[in-house]
Amino acid sequence: MKTAIASTDAPGAVGPYSQAIATGNLLFCSGQIPLVPETGKMVHGDIRIQTARIMENLSAVLKANGMTLANVVKTTVFMVDLNEFASMNEVYASYFSEPFPARSTIQVTALPKGARLEIEAVAVA
Repeated sequence: MKTAIASTDAPGAVGPYSQAIATGNLLFCSGQIPLVPETGKMVHGDIRIQTARIMENLSAVLKANGMTLANVVKTTVFMVDLNEFASMNEVYASYFSEPFPARSTIQVTALPKGARLEIEAVAVA
């Protein structure tokens, strides 16, 4: 059985998908881009500011299922420019503590709404 999880403190889905799906003790969070929840508009600023916005959005989705970033076991990071990896990684690391989640980072040609970064997560209760 699966249950859709949603938070008004994170941007609403921009397509036919859920912010997250809970099944058993797992939560699969859809990719977040740096949208401001209240406006649905892209946050302005460099990759550090965008990373922080994404992590706050992910935190809100996790909270809607009674979880925190401490529950995250795997993330996938999609970046338009891997030259920004070090800056993204610095902010990303500040949101987690050891043991850090497993992670894949992939450079892509484009992301929704012209975002430069997207992060998805899997969490376990």
